[in-house]
Amino acid sequence: AAESGIIKVKTIAARNTDILAALKENSSEVVQPFLMGCGTKEPKITQLCLAAIQRLMSHEVVSEAAAGNIINMLWQLMENSLEELKLLQTVLVLLTTNTVVHDEALSKAIVLCFRLHFTKDNITNNTAAATVRQVVTVVFERVVAEDERYKGTIDQPVAVQGNSNRRSVSTLKPCAKDAYMLFQDLCQLVNADAPYWLVGMTEMTRTFGLELLESVLNDFPQVFLQHQEFSFLLKERVCPLVIKLFSPNIKFRQGSSTSSSPAPVEKPYFPICMRLLRVVSVLIKQFYSLLVTECEIFLSLLVKFLDADKPQWLRAVAVESIHRLCVQPQLLRSFCQSYDMKQHSTKVFRDIVNALGSFIQSLFLVPSTGNASATPSQTGSNASGNTGSAQTNPGVLGMGGGATVLPAFEYRGTWIPILNVTVQGSAKATYLEMLDKVEPPTIPEGYAMSVAFHCLLDLVRGITTMIEGELGEAETINQTTTETTSLPAQSSEQQDLHSVSDQSEKELVSRAVWEEMVNACWCGLLAALSLLLDASTDEAATENILKAELTMAALCGRLGLVTSRDAFITAICKGSLPPHYALTVLNSTTAALSSKSYSIQGQNVQMISPSSESHQQVVAVGQPLALQPQGTVMLTSKNIQCMRTLLNLAHCHGAVLGTSWQLVLATLQHLVWILGLKPGVGGALKPGRAVEGPSTVLTTAVMTDLPVISNILSRLFESSQYLDDVSLHHLINALCSLSLEAMDMAYGNNKEPSLFAVAKLLETGLVNMHRIEILWRPLTGHLLEVCQHPNSRMREWGAEALTSLIKAGLTFSHDPPLSQNQRLQLLLLNPLKELSNISHPDIRIKQLECVLQILQSQGDSLGPGWPLVLGVMGAIRSDQGESLIRTAFQCLQLVVTDFLPTMPCTCLQIVVEVAGSFGLHNQELNISLTSIGLLWNISDYFFQRGEVIEKELNKEEAVLQKQAEERGVMLNRPFHPAPPFDCLWLCLYAKLGELCVDPRPAVRKSAGQTLFSTIGAHGTLLQHSTWHTVIWKVLFHLLDRVRESSTTADKEKIESGGGNILIHHSRDTAEKQWAETWVLTLAGVARIFNTRRYLLQPLGDFSQAWDVLLDHIQSAALSKNNEVSLAALKSFQEILQIVSPVRDSEKPDTPPAINVSVPVVVGTTTATSLGRSFMRTDSIGERIGRYNGSEPPVITDEIEDLNLWWAAWNSWYRIGSESTRPPITCDKLTFIPSQPFLTALIQIFPALYQHIKTGFSMDDLQKLGVILHGAVSVPISSDASPFILPSYTEAVLTSLQEAVLTALDVLQKAICVGSESMQIMYPAIFDQLLAFVEFSCKPPQYGQLETKHIANAKYNQIQLFAPAEWVALNYVPFAERSLEVVVDLYQKTACHKAVVTEKVLQNIIKTLRIPLSLKYSCPSESTWKLAVSSLLKVLSIGLPVARQHASSGKFDSMWPELANTFEDFLFTKSTPPDNLSIQEFQKNESIDVEVVQLISTEILPYANFIPKEFVGQIMTMLNKGSIHSQSSSFTEAEIDIRMREEFSKVCFETLLQFSFSNKVTTPQEGYISRMALSVLLKRSQDVLHRYIEDERLSGKCPLPRQQVTEIIFVLKAVSTLIDSLKKTQPENVDANTWAQVIALYPTLVECITCSSSEVCSALKEALVPFKDFMHPPASKVQNGES
Repeated sequence: AAESGIIKVKTIAARNTDILAALKENSSEVVQPFLMGCGTKEPKITQLCLAAIQRLMSHEVVSEAAAGNIINMLWQLMENSLEELKLLQTVLVLLTTNTVVHDEALSKAIVLCFRLHFTKDNITNNTAAATVRQVVTVVFERVVAEDERYKGTIDQPVAVQGNSNRRSVSTLKPCAKDAYMLFQDLCQLVNADAPYWLVGMTEMTRTFGLELLESVLNDFPQVFLQHQEFSFLLKERVCPLVIKLFSPNIKFRQGSSTSSSPAPVEKPYFPICMRLLRVVSVLIKQFYSLLVTECEIFLSLLVKFLDADKPQWLRAVAVESIHRLCVQPQLLRSFCQSYDMKQHSTKVFRDIVNALGSFIQSLFLVPSTGNASATPSQTGSNASGNTGSAQTNPGVLGMGGGATVLPAFEYRGTWIPILNVTVQGSAKATYLEMLDKVEPPTIPEGYAMSVAFHCLLDLVRGITTMIEGELGEAETINQTTTETTSLPAQSSEQQDLHSVSDQSEKELVSRAVWEEMVNACWCGLLAALSLLLDASTDEAATENILKAELTMAALCGRLGLVTSRDAFITAICKGSLPPHYALTVLNSTTAALSSKSYSIQGQNVQMISPSSESHQQVVAVGQPLALQPQGTVMLTSKNIQCMRTLLNLAHCHGAVLGTSWQLVLATLQHLVWILGLKPGVGGALKPGRAVEGPSTVLTTAVMTDLPVISNILSRLFESSQYLDDVSLHHLINALCSLSLEAMDMAYGNNKEPSLFAVAKLLETGLVNMHRIEILWRPLTGHLLEVCQHPNSRMREWGAEALTSLIKAGLTFSHDPPLSQNQRLQLLLLNPLKELSNISHPDIRIKQLECVLQILQSQGDSLGPGWPLVLGVMGAIRSDQGESLIRTAFQCLQLVVTDFLPTMPCTCLQIVVEVAGSFGLHNQELNISLTSIGLLWNISDYFFQRGEVIEKELNKEEAVLQKQAEERGVMLNRPFHPAPPFDCLWLCLYAKLGELCVDPRPAVRKSAGQTLFSTIGAHGTLLQHSTWHTVIWKVLFHLLDRVRESSTTADKEKIESGGGNILIHHSRDTAEKQWAETWVLTLAGVARIFNTRRYLLQPLGDFSQAWDVLLDHIQSAALSKNNEVSLAALKSFQEILQIVSPVRDSEKPDTPPAINVSVPVVVGTTTATSLGRSFMRTDSIGERIGRYNGSEPPVITDEIEDLNLWWAAWNSWYRIGSESTRPPITCDKLTFIPSQPFLTALIQIFPALYQHIKTGFSMDDLQKLGVILHGAVSVPISSDASPFILPSYTEAVLTSLQEAVLTALDVLQKAICVGSESMQIMYPAIFDQLLAFVEFSCKPPQYGQLETKHIANAKYNQIQLFAPAEWVALNYVPFAERSLEVVVDLYQKTACHKAVVTEKVLQNIIKTLRIPLSLKYSCPSESTWKLAVSSLLKVLSIGLPVARQHASSGKFDSMWPELANTFEDFLFTKSTPPDNLSIQEFQKNESIDVEVVQLISTEILPYANFIPKEFVGQIMTMLNKGSIHSQSSSFTEAEIDIRMREEFSKVCFETLLQFSFSNKVTTPQEGYISRMALSVLLKRSQDVLHRYIEDERLSGKCPLPRQQVTEIIFVLKAVSTLIDSLKKTQPENVDANTWAQVIALYPTLVECITCSSSEVCSALKEALVPFKDFMHPPASKVQNGES
């Protein structure tokens, strides 16, 4: 056979070029000899043959038939157990070189290998196993190759018909068919069923079958995915098989020894279980898309295997399987899509995560059993007291024996080491690879935990990187598409729009998946991670956990899943804070999360709160930030690590934090507080000084960290500038609410508050200045609230932050710059204004300092911000403390001195108002006074820049007017109708006006002076019409207020002016101080009326204004204050000096003093008022020109002018009558007007009268009289009298009395030149004067007031403040002067009709009678002497007039009056004073004689024109005078009575002369004289008789002198009488008279005996004439004749 074969080969070789191909065709023959050789069963030959066959095969020269033969031969060898290894080798070569062996042959070859695998020989076994694996691989590789070949021809696959026909392989190509059959049988075998194709299998192990299945599935997934038949196998065979094989594992419960079911439960078997899990891993990984439902079951099983009651090894293997899944995010994603997102499906993804969580928890909670190493000896020692042991290096705790600890987790006493299991991101399993182990291995402690831990980390890492990558892609695509969308080309635009919509739809779908994934896993992850974080004792592990939490938080944030994001952040936050601390802080924000246990499909995932015993190195001890801090809290290095993570989160993912900023910042705030970081300039936090918290202890470890932390903190807020607007708002909101909490905590105590939030708000604001507008309102709104906080430290920071922001905002170079963006500027300044609503002084100080700095740096560019800035200064109230007001005022001064020109003119009004408001502050007088000075400066500025300001204001006004019209409203501003520039002035005046009624006198005075000065100096700038407002709204309004305040002012005495300032007594009550103000104001207004009359008169209502002014003058004049009333009169005088327009026709007859020409007045007042000199005093002409074009001032008509004067007269009258009317009651406090006041009052009259004389009527004269009389009768106070009366001995007139007389004088002069009608006023003037004359004897009474004579009034020098007594003046000089005036006047006017008819003479006589009758009793002797001389003068003029008018009877009543007057005077009842000298007496006697002479010359000669009674009275009187009346009593006192011998003699002579005058015509007169004679004679008789008696009685003693004189006088009289009788015609003498004369004779004779020689000589003279009576006695007849 061999040889034939060789020949065959040779021929083939010779014949064919392609030797190998030809060989192949004839291979059966070529192979034959070798087969036979093998059949010999001789080892040597067999080996040779096999080698040869292998060579043939390797050259691919074996045909199908030959191959079949070879296999059969191999089979035999196998059955004979010969050359097993070579067999295997041969099979392998046969199958791998090409695909000739297939179908039955193939199956036989495979079976052969299997059979060899189960031999007794270990080497053969292993080799066979390897061969089987390779063969199986080869079979499937052929399928792959076949598919490649046929790739071009696409054939429609026929649908697989259920599983009815297991051999439905007709559609498959040959290789595929083989593979199909092989795989199917493998399943059968594993399932312990008979194979269909692998005929001849004797035995098979499950483990090996599973391994083969796994390798096929793992290596050739595409075969199964491409061929439906294979897919079908997977579904129908593999899955059920796996599920069936899992059953023991599922049912088994660790520890339940007795099972409820009778059949014993099969124990899980490690090798199968492990291989099953590997198969499952592959199935899930490769065929997930085919086997959705089945995978659901597998995954659920995996989850179940993690249960605590499963064996440790099972759990470990399950964890490893899960780990394999966790590193495949795409796979996880599809789970999520397929299960979690389907409605009725198990939430597989969620379960996996939760199972891991529960698994980790269970490891901590259940002590691991069945493991020797479960509780290592170390744990015992480390649970107790090792915290205090040697801290060798920071972060790692020294253990009991000083041995360095493994990285580990520790929780509630359970200590689990962390093993280094895998490289990050790859699932390298340990136990899934233990294919050789039959018994479950012991699993080191911590292995499962470590794997689970890595599962979690990889899960997180995978999910987040996947989703974030996709998110990023989506975003970039969106961006590019949106960018391209805006391209101009139409077509592209449409197409892009299309793609955009697709894109967004796709994104929506994927976003839903992402969200579901996160939603499904976050609870479980969080639970597990929080627990691990709490348990971790290793820095690296902690870092990993934190990183996972951080990435999850960021991811949730990006996807907008708020709850989960907040939960992760909360976890990190809790980790940062000490154990039980976290609960209190974060409860508020995450109560929802911390207390809930998430129930997830029956599994309870408990949120574990951190354990208290933390085995970490404590690195810091600090105060907790709480209302009532209890003790201290400790921070461990882990806390610090968490804090850094938190910072990292905020820094890198700030944009997605949204509302959780609140959590983050709250935590940071607490940490910062515990670490004792305090805010510094600009809001950055710096480590506080050690002093800050006595309980803050920091280790060196943390000390080095602090600067870093504070730096990161600052950077964190700096990076806020890169956040988008929404995120920024979240950040701001969070800071604000944090700050609100801090504020709540700081209420009611003055502990150090937490300033974290405020400081960070400031920092955030400062770095976001470029877009400040969007965050300004919430930011400043909140800071304003902080500024109102009662805790001072908190407030201070609030204000600090706010002002820093405002200043930064103003200095920042915005785009566009602030000067062009007014809205922004106002926005920035607005909070500054809002601060004004806060009453805390410290805040206001900050606010004002800020204003000051703004002014200094930006004052020039404030523009529209001025009203706000000024508003801030103006908002300071008086009660806000001196320093505040001072600072604000400093700002204002700066504004007024430097910035008036730079601010818009519309703000000037605000400046005025603010300056005014400072004037009204009553804290600091100097400020008030300075602010008035500022107002003066402002007014000066207005004056200098008038035109510019006016222009600008008018422009502004026009704009406003237009706006108002558009809105249809009236333009509303103070003083509206006036032009805007005038309004500015009016505001200034109004402000000053307010200051003029300030409670402080100094302010009032200063303001008043300033007001009148500005009106005086700059008033000319005003429009003519504006003066109306000035008068009514400013000046009169001011007068009203001053009047009101003055009348209601307090009369209490002010002791001192604060400090040691003494107050002059004239200012020591509020009333007196107000009086000064009133004086000032009234004078100022009057001066304006006077100087600006030419402007005011043309105004329509000048007369009303005049009335009001007079009314004010009147009420001031009548005020009960001498200073005010006197000043009022001065003002009255001032306004009356205004010249009324003078026409050429009538030159004034006023005294020149009053006639001052206008220009002079205006000029002087302006230049000298208040001593300020002004730069521009224009000439009056110019000024007048400025108002009325070129015309001279309009002259108002006479009538109106007269009305003004009459109004003035009425006022004067009212003042006079009120002030001089005596009080009704009378007590110590009665007010009595002063002399200067009355004098001034009366002095006004003459000037006034000049203007009203034309209409001055009798009534007016009466009124005047009343006032003059009243004024003169007012007494003066005794302490003033020394000044008014030089001394009571000198006779002088007071100025008041002079004024009164002057007034009357002016009047009578006017009457004198006046018309007839005026002359009827003479009598009234006489009456007035005569009334004054009477004062000489009886001074006038002033009401019921008791007045004392000046001599006995006490001067009150000693008791300075005792109430003054009132002293009546010495009226004598006044009365006497009046009398002289009367006489003068009478001399001029005696013949006037009125004087005659009104019986003036009678009145004069009647008045004179008073002093004359008093004579010596007069208060002053000059009076009666003057009276006599006046009487004589008057009579010398009046009697002729009286005689003239005798017939008319107008003087009838005068005569008796005159007679009585003579009688009273000549025979006065008063006795002369004792000290009267002889000379004086004789002088007085000569006066009497003068009177008698007047009678003899002026009256008696005209007896026939004079009434008889009068003559009779005169005769009687002469008669009386001619005989001495001597009192009968003879006492010493009378010795001194001097006889008026001269007087008697004259009387007697006159009497006789008159008695026997020839002129006597009427019998009646004769009768009178006869009567007189008889009386005389009878009287002589009596005297003589008495004398004789006395003489006889007295004996030798001489008689008293007057008696002797009397007798002498009588004797002389007798001789004179007889003489006279002789001279007269006898018929004139009555016989009776003769008889009486003769009857005297005897008596005379009796006197002869008298001893006195004088009497004797007189007697001689008397007796001699009797010789004429000696006739011889004649007859009766003769008697009658002779």
